[in-house]
Amino acid sequence: MNLIKYLTLNIILLYSLSSAAQVEQDGPYVSRLDKKIISRYILNDESKTDTLNEKDPIQVRFAKHKDWDFSFKLRSSYVVQPSSYKSVEKMLVLSDIEGEFEAFRALMIANQVMDEKYNWIFGKGHLVICGDLFDRGKEVVPYLWLLYKLEEDAVKKGGFVHVLLGNHDVMNMAGDLRYLAPKYPASAKLLGLEYEELIAEDTEIGKWLRSKNAIEKISDKLFLHAGISPEINATDLSLAQINDKCRSYYGISTKKLDEEGKKFMSSKGPFWYRGYFGDDRTEVATVDSTLKKFGVKQILVGHTITEQNIAAYYNYKIIGVDVNQHKGNRKAVIFNGKQAYVVDDKGNRKPLDVGDKN
Repeated sequence: MNLIKYLTLNIILLYSLSSAAQVEQDGPYVSRLDKKIISRYILNDESKTDTLNEKDPIQVRFAKHKDWDFSFKLRSSYVVQPSSYKSVEKMLVLSDIEGEFEAFRALMIANQVMDEKYNWIFGKGHLVICGDLFDRGKEVVPYLWLLYKLEEDAVKKGGFVHVLLGNHDVMNMAGDLRYLAPKYPASAKLLGLEYEELIAEDTEIGKWLRSKNAIEKISDKLFLHAGISPEINATDLSLAQINDKCRSYYGISTKKLDEEGKKFMSSKGPFWYRGYFGDDRTEVATVDSTLKKFGVKQILVGHTITEQNIAAYYNYKIIGVDVNQHKGNRKAVIFNGKQAYVVDDKGNRKPLDVGDKN
């Protein structure tokens, strides 16, 4: 290799490494110190810190979309939400946003869940997020804080936001970062911290995440990220007990899980199971036993992308709501009474399709 070619390749490599480390914006990562709130964030590749009082609003800033900026206030405590809810007339359900803030924002505005100023306008409706908040997208933290803000705003208007966790969320809490976008370790480095410290259990995001359920029931529908395997089906645990079990393992590395932990946090658990889709699908009898066990008529899950999603399976007993948000396939399912529609980020809607003939 001649000298010029060698130098050129090295310049390209250095440029690539430098570009990968650039962070337009990230955060805020929020913690408490005595009676002060510490808000750390990145803006235009610079680390910044705001020291705030308890009642001060916390700012979420965007480098290229300043009209997306918003603020929120911290709560004094984080309460574990119930596992079951009564009938709801109107619900919007989606999953696997994975930090694609623009996709989520567009879906919420187009379907009149919130306005462009992030005000809740969905009335007494419920918004259900079936997990996977973290990883591949570039705006994970603003997405988390927007959900945090909408939770509070919805309750004031008679509505509700259900944030359930998925496999990517429990992976991040447990330090499994294999799908993490390069931006986030770069952010941590700029802040002088390890990535795990940014979402640790003593941070505000960490506390909020660790209060979340794996599975919830609303009226005659069950919501979770992946599904209920025969192994989980065979237990005599209630929804609340399953949630308590799962929460007890948040933040624990896979290698350190005991046998019970492996049941709930591995491929047979509610964050990972893929048995409802593909060629080797679970038997209809297993689905029916889950419906009977929890007193529901339908199960809604994300986690697995199929060609037909968003669609109904097992004669409308299973509804898959995962689409590839990273490739611009921005969709959700909305329930108005007994009617179900697939909606997109332009406000279009069509009746829910059948994904198979079984």
